[in-house]
Amino acid sequence: MMGHWIIAPVVLPAVTGAFTLLALRDAPMVARSISTAATALLLAISLWLLHGATVHGAEAYFLGNWPAPFGIVLVLDRLSALMVTLTAALALVVQLYAIGTGWDLRGRHFHALWQFQLMGVCGAFLTGDAFNLFVFFEVLLIASYGLMIHAGGRDRLKAGVQYVVFNLVGSTLFLFALATVYSVTGTLNMADLAVKLPMLPQGDMALMRVAGAMLLMVFAIKGALVPLHFWLPATYAEAPGPVSALFAVMTKVGAYAVIRVFTLIFPISLPATGALFADMLLPAAVITLAVGAVGVMGARSLQGMVAFAAVTSMGTLFAAVAQFTPEAISAALYYALHSTLAAAALFLIADLTVDRRGSGDLGSARAPIAHQGLIAALFMLGAIAIAGMPPLSGFLGKLMILSASRGETLVWAAILLSSFVMILGLARAGSTLFWKSHADGARPAPHDAQPLAFVAVGALLAGLVLLTVAAGPITGWLADTAAALQDPAAYIAANRLEGME
Repeated sequence: MMGHWIIAPVVLPAVTGAFTLLALRDAPMVARSISTAATALLLAISLWLLHGATVHGAEAYFLGNWPAPFGIVLVLDRLSALMVTLTAALALVVQLYAIGTGWDLRGRHFHALWQFQLMGVCGAFLTGDAFNLFVFFEVLLIASYGLMIHAGGRDRLKAGVQYVVFNLVGSTLFLFALATVYSVTGTLNMADLAVKLPMLPQGDMALMRVAGAMLLMVFAIKGALVPLHFWLPATYAEAPGPVSALFAVMTKVGAYAVIRVFTLIFPISLPATGALFADMLLPAAVITLAVGAVGVMGARSLQGMVAFAAVTSMGTLFAAVAQFTPEAISAALYYALHSTLAAAALFLIADLTVDRRGSGDLGSARAPIAHQGLIAALFMLGAIAIAGMPPLSGFLGKLMILSASRGETLVWAAILLSSFVMILGLARAGSTLFWKSHADGARPAPHDAQPLAFVAVGALLAGLVLLTVAAGPITGWLADTAAALQDPAAYIAANRLEGME
């Protein structure tokens, strides 16, 4: 059993961030070392928790030993352990990239904000209480804003303000939803809500349907679903490259929340709601796919193109989630792993390109850049992955989603057409960046080798290869995870609610 280790992914980055901020503000190199070591330790702990969740099943940690639903509860199960491990692995690789390119020294408090961001994301994945989900959303929002405007700049600050304002609207809506839920049920513990909702009278269930719709809107904002996606393209395009790469997992917090809440609290099997929320989610996912693909095709900058590719990947992910079947959820989880690594890799490749090229403009050819052959090869691999072409894991992920969507003609059409449009847009960008740039015969400007940065990008692409090669055992594990989500008895029992009325 995991015991106190369950809280470690929240406490470790919180303590590290505070110590780095208060004691090491004038020692950036020491802060860099301690923060990186803490992230590596977070990954080791996450892997241990993942093993424990696989072997022992769901387990709850009661802060202050207060029983649920009265105290704060963290719940470790296969899904939360998977997402925490994904977050830690991505954070470590991207942090090494930031160090290798010097991004972490271009502004103050980078590593402290990095750790607070990890605290918020890991807390959101582990919490078993809807109010504390809101709290961790706010923690990651504050930290992400600081990271977003790291190194300054007018355009970056403008995009950061837009990002904060849009997410504050979501936070306000979240509070309204939680107030409605608590007024009806008297609890915000998610396992307790799963027990109480089926016993509510019809009049109270009408209010709960309203609360569920508000929650879906909040999670759609976090997951960048159309028409609530406006914050993402500008935010991701203007943020520093390593920050955009870390943000690739932040949108997955929205997808995770949808999976958790709408399989545990508002499942399709609940007679009072049925497929109501699935019917709301699926059209938005399909439209998101279309908007993202068109954005990739029409993007004027490399960073903007990658940002719209991230929007498209979220549309694909939600198209699977919206079906709420074990097969579709399993496919969605596999695609979530793939899309996080693929989007992060492309953001880092875009940063390498823009740093050497001086601009991400896709409107005209320029002189060759330093390390052009290597960066072009990395871009090709990243483009193949994000577009879902064989042989990488994106193709397998989309194939799984299509298989789980038999009979959903709209989903098939949206995924296939959006993939084709993305291939065209990415091919156009690659041609402009790496082929036409030879036209003037100029020599590339010298540039630092930055070996650590290239190793970091290679590690993300290697993760995609691993997802492809080990697709069999990984999808088998994810199928068991999806089955556990459809039967939440173990999750509820971990909260020791089995005897409650």
